[in-house]
Amino acid sequence: MSDEQMNPINVGLDDGYAYTKLALPDGRLIAIPSRARLGRAKVTWIDDAKQQIFEYETDAQCFAVGEVDGEPTYFDAYPFSGLNRSIVQHALQQAGLGGHSVHAVSGLPVSSFYLKDGSQREETLSKKRDSLKRAVQPIDGRLSAAIAFHDVIPEALAAWYDHVITESDAGVQLESERLHAPVAVVDIGGRTTDYVVVTDQAVQHGSSGSLRCGLLDMKQEVTEGIRARFDLEEVSERVVEAAIQKGSVRLFGKDCDVSDLIKNAQLQLVERLHAETQRQLGRGAELERILFVGGGAVALAAQIRDWFPNQAVAEHPAFANARGMLKYLRYVCETPRDG
Repeated sequence: MSDEQMNPINVGLDDGYAYTKLALPDGRLIAIPSRARLGRAKVTWIDDAKQQIFEYETDAQCFAVGEVDGEPTYFDAYPFSGLNRSIVQHALQQAGLGGHSVHAVSGLPVSSFYLKDGSQREETLSKKRDSLKRAVQPIDGRLSAAIAFHDVIPEALAAWYDHVITESDAGVQLESERLHAPVAVVDIGGRTTDYVVVTDQAVQHGSSGSLRCGLLDMKQEVTEGIRARFDLEEVSERVVEAAIQKGSVRLFGKDCDVSDLIKNAQLQLVERLHAETQRQLGRGAELERILFVGGGAVALAAQIRDWFPNQAVAEHPAFANARGMLKYLRYVCETPRDG
């Protein structure tokens, strides 16, 4: 058995509906769009060095991952799908983990992880754990990254682990004040926004849960707006993403201003998120801190900055869950012994 197989690499794996993020033990943080589609790429690269679409096979199905017009990821079975496995494999390949054995912790939205009474959805968790351990083979002959161990935790709770476990040159420590203080985590993601309130290391289920609303809703609204304004049957996902970043869309060889569409879609999303956040947390007066994480904490930073006097945004908030998953894997969870 090779050293790569004998010495598994720990990975925090936040395999979200919009982006798949990795946190690695060497400090690297890697993100790729969760973008893939069923079938071969049907593209020949003139210069192999410029290749931007990669193909993977899992359960006798082929998926093209990368710069493709991806299939929607916002369906209930996505966390257990070949689409998900192929995107995760591509992220591991981008991290240089081909040929390595991997130990990983990933997440599920709070409402997918827990039942309303606080018990775990065991069948769902088992499906998620098993799915990512299934083989995914790069079609071009590269070695696969094999996930030998996989555990699952609630996504926003992962950001809490990131908050309370600190790493430094002096070692690892639990921040005692943070450990016992009542803290809320608001995780604004692609498909869902998660809320977790933790007091004295206990999840308060009455104030925790998920809203099926996130950045992908804004993207869908912008897509529909562009299609209607320019009388288009289809507009590609990549064109919409570029439009959201730039405020304009490149069509028929020229730039067209769509900043009003983006502003309106953003406003709709923020109003919905604000109403749900107040419903879950009230004014947050008894909470020591309300921590915003996720890609939405970056994209909507200006709009959410004054919701609570005791709020804070995590460092590199889009990676807070992935970092917490890695910390949970390294310091909390029991992994199988090697050998």
